[in-house]
Amino acid sequence: MTNHATHTQLAVLGAGPGGYTAAFYAADLGMTVTLIDKEAAPGGVCLHRGCIPSKALLHTTRVMDEAEQAARFGLTFAKPDINLDKMRSHKEGIIKQLGRGLLQLTKARKINFIQGTAGFVDPRTLHVQGADGRTHSITADHTIIATGSRPAGIPGVSLVSERLWNSKKALELQNIPKRLLVVGGGYIGLELGSVYASLGTEVLVVEMTDGILPGVDRDLALVLQKKLKAKFKGFLFNTKVLSIREATDGLCVGFEDTSKTTTEEFFDHVFISTGRQPTVDGLHLDCAGVACTERGFIRVDGARRTSQHHIFAIGDIAGNPMLAHKASFEARIAVENILGKERLYQPKAIPAVVFTDPEIAWCGVSEESAKQQGISYEVAKFPWTASGRAMTLGAEQGLTKLVIEPQSGKILGVGIVGCGAGDLISEGVVAVEMGATVQALARCIHPHPTLSETILEAAELHLGHCTHLYKPKKHF
Repeated sequence: MTNHATHTQLAVLGAGPGGYTAAFYAADLGMTVTLIDKEAAPGGVCLHRGCIPSKALLHTTRVMDEAEQAARFGLTFAKPDINLDKMRSHKEGIIKQLGRGLLQLTKARKINFIQGTAGFVDPRTLHVQGADGRTHSITADHTIIATGSRPAGIPGVSLVSERLWNSKKALELQNIPKRLLVVGGGYIGLELGSVYASLGTEVLVVEMTDGILPGVDRDLALVLQKKLKAKFKGFLFNTKVLSIREATDGLCVGFEDTSKTTTEEFFDHVFISTGRQPTVDGLHLDCAGVACTERGFIRVDGARRTSQHHIFAIGDIAGNPMLAHKASFEARIAVENILGKERLYQPKAIPAVVFTDPEIAWCGVSEESAKQQGISYEVAKFPWTASGRAMTLGAEQGLTKLVIEPQSGKILGVGIVGCGAGDLISEGVVAVEMGATVQALARCIHPHPTLSETILEAAELHLGHCTHLYKPKKHF
């Protein structure tokens, strides 16, 4: 059945954090909006197959780990009884509740939500195949493309197997394998690898570079790497996967290191976590005249406008970093430009968080990026061994790091590794975005005893008068 052609002021393709934020914001500002997504409720990969389910599992297994670690405080608990059915039910319940909430907000704003897939017929017309079998022809004054990304594979590996997982399969938690190979030492692999390791799986990580979290500040990454070295079965650095083949009750994986030495190992399951790639399948961007980069991302300008003036692209589809909060930020910029407000995407600090134990979070300029860009900088590092609050939490392995412009004292970047780093980093984002100086930060009263004091003390350390570390340097 084909519906009559309908018109909307704004069509949004994809209902992830970027898409639904754009749709909601535009509707609040008085536009008629049509929101299209293949899921039955908004939320996108983040809600249905990414951020939310992974954090639910991470919290569950972290409780297990903390109970075990409590022995050092004089508390011993019985070995936990792992009920995978209840763990899955808890995770799915959160997804459904949040999805229902977003659907209600969509209806309250009178947004036309269509479950289905959309593709361009021409720059102004969309063909939508609904999940209910109906087809829709929609003309739009403006379109925002927010179709996100999907897991990338391994070049040369085409095996299809129930034992070969992507992030979606890993999150299903169907069983606890005895041996799991995680291909890729990025945040997704480390987070879900941590979940399975806590549940009793022997986890081996293979990574092509010389350490975990390529591109992340080494002072931060090495703290986590040391912790995971004790938690995981091991790491294979400077190593790539050559092949994966079916074997009896498992998969046989071929490796090659930098010396060209090849080996094979057997695993119950292999989790491929080698990054993500933009989802452009079925969009027919050529029909819309929308240009892409060589890497397959949609090319956008500072307003998030594509090569077609009335079509915008946000989130993963518009390039790195592939983060939900970056997509939401871009959504507001795109909508405001549609309404003629001429706002540009110029953030100084986009926070990133790795939700492992310990967490890692950073924003702004890192020490490595400062070196690469030839930026003059100084560093202040406050170890959590000098934090009373960290010691009470058993989190003294943490570190807070500031990257500072020498001449002005401006804070260029902040990095934190430790308990609650993902929450602490917001202060760093405000400091960098607002152009705060290390002197100003040192004059802000922080509550005691808290982990937020480590940011204050890092600032004081730079100024040469840190209360809990003695390192004379300079004066006000």
